[in-house]
Amino acid sequence: MIRQIKYFQSIIRNNSFSEAAEECHISQSAISQQLQALERELGFQLLERKNRKFTLTSAGEYFYKKSLILIADYEQLCREAAKIANDDKAVLRLGYLRSYNGGEFHQALEEFAQKYPEVTVQIEHGNHEELYHLLISGQIDIAFNDQRRKFFDTYVNLILETTHSSIEVSSRSPLAGLSEITPQELKNTPCILVTSAAQQETEREYYHDVVGFQGEFIYAENLEAARLLVIGGKGFMPVEGSGQMMSFGTSITRIPLYQNGEQITRNYCAFWSKNNSGYYIEEFADILKKQFEKKA
Repeated sequence: MIRQIKYFQSIIRNNSFSEAAEECHISQSAISQQLQALERELGFQLLERKNRKFTLTSAGEYFYKKSLILIADYEQLCREAAKIANDDKAVLRLGYLRSYNGGEFHQALEEFAQKYPEVTVQIEHGNHEELYHLLISGQIDIAFNDQRRKFFDTYVNLILETTHSSIEVSSRSPLAGLSEITPQELKNTPCILVTSAAQQETEREYYHDVVGFQGEFIYAENLEAARLLVIGGKGFMPVEGSGQMMSFGTSITRIPLYQNGEQITRNYCAFWSKNNSGYYIEEFADILKKQFEKKA
């Protein structure tokens, strides 16, 4: 029921089933079904529906206000129980973008560990959608992720860097002679994505529908495996972040990715819930931000 109440709160907060569904990372029909299940469980209506609009019933308005306190108390209870489960040790749970190319996160982690050796740091690696789900479900405290959605008011959305997008190809490829390239010009070249098996279709949809890559897709579990595919001439890899090409030397060429005459950009951010804001979360975010500022 807790998750259904959170869905209900999102619907009211956004005043929209579709926007709430996007925020909660489920379909619009699913969030509508979950609300109906909540109403059946409670035994009364929360909303009065008229065509595509809705209003809160008197009971729904009362339930909504009290549920905000209930969920806040529940989340605090979970945090306190987690501390007990970890012998009251301070724990910081971080989410890291699996395909990111730069070293800022690792440098920030090293500095944080030196400054706060008493804090246990747990790291989850994932693609955008995996990290998004971990964050909204409370399984991580802070996510280092790229921005693919509008910012939500219930979260701190700290922009760390706006990078210019590129691709990497084998230096032996004829494409390596180009000074810039568009997604349309890559329609006959396979796109190599760094992703877990569970997220392959989600990543394919994003890079196909949003970025505009129209060709075949090939998947690799990590950056090293992806770059070996690039060196072998199997396709191109979109570059996440502005880091160096590690130890691959002259085997790989990086080409700026353009659309409509301008180089495509992407925001990389630190996200955390305003309800879960605490000293260690904000301290790590500040250290991470300074790492990006050093590079700039």
